Amino acid sequence: MPPRTDPDVPALYRVSSAAQADLDAREPLCWVDRHPVRFLVDEAVERAAHYIRERFSDPLTVTEIAGRALLSRFHFSRVFKEETGISPGRFLTAVRIHEAKRLIENTSMNIADVSAAVGYTSLGSFTQSFTAGVGVSPNRFRRLSRGAGEGLPGPEPDPRPGRGAVAGTISLPEGHGNARVYLGAFGTAVVQHPSVASVVVDVPSGRPSCYSLENVPEGDWHLLAVAVAAGVGPGPQARRTALVGGHGPATVTVTADTVTSAAVRLRPARPVDPPVLLALPELEPPATVTARPGCAAATAASVSAGRSRAAGHLRTVSAAPVPSRP
Repeated sequence: MPPRTDPDVPALYRVSSAAQADLDAREPLCWVDRHPVRFLVDEAVERAAHYIRERFSDPLTVTEIAGRALLSRFHFSRVFKEETGISPGRFLTAVRIHEAKRLIENTSMNIADVSAAVGYTSLGSFTQSFTAGVGVSPNRFRRLSRGAGEGLPGPEPDPRPGRGAVAGTISLPEGHGNARVYLGAFGTAVVQHPSVASVVVDVPSGRPSCYSLENVPEGDWHLLAVAVAAGVGPGPQARRTALVGGHGPATVTVTADTVTSAAVRLRPARPVDPPVLLALPELEPPATVTARPGCAAATAASVSAGRSRAAGHLRTVSAAPVPSRP
């Protein structure tokens, strides 16, 4: 195996001699054409994500996190965003707000103490960040988590006049029971306030289910999903699994009076996945589910009716990238 300082290795992936010794103490790298192309990046980003999740209450800097990943700050910031969809700083903020949600929901700590526990030095800054990401204030979230107070935040109106729809199927990974899925269209790669459109769909075990997301404003949106799946076999209640997913890393383009076709796939969460911030409805897996076929056709009809347009004015397109010609 060539050393990590080999001149044939792109500068992005070179590390110092000390860092190389640390890497050599771990499992061997997988080299593709003598370059640690994917393995090194994945390991670096995952190591950084673990570090953020362990030390979120500390005053972390991007330089410190990059050092943990054994990469320069510039290259680390780039590959981290490529892998997670957001910057290291935004990932840290998301982890802090997610931990604050857990503390507010499960403890009697006052909001000021929660703010300090997750790394904020200003209660005002914490309240602003929490409300922006979750969609409700910390105090309102506590009331909601205890079955009191106002309703959950819904999609926010978008000023763009054009509206379309997104339709397709939602698939569960193998080995899971029925699931209840929250699916939304977001402006970022994080499930955070606000969504521009959302729907809750029940998906049966072992087969995809149709969904239709209507009244989506024109534009490019991240199609993101969160679910709770029942277990299989005896006592499934004890083995419920939280799942996340979406329509790949790419955004979905929505145009007016058009139904965009996009498949959504769910999977168990990984350390590099940004935490879910939005206050969601309770996702209780249903005992029985009947999958609905004909997703795109059903959506086209409903959008047409809702906008008082003829069905012929709607067309269905795919969200998959068009393959380039050789």
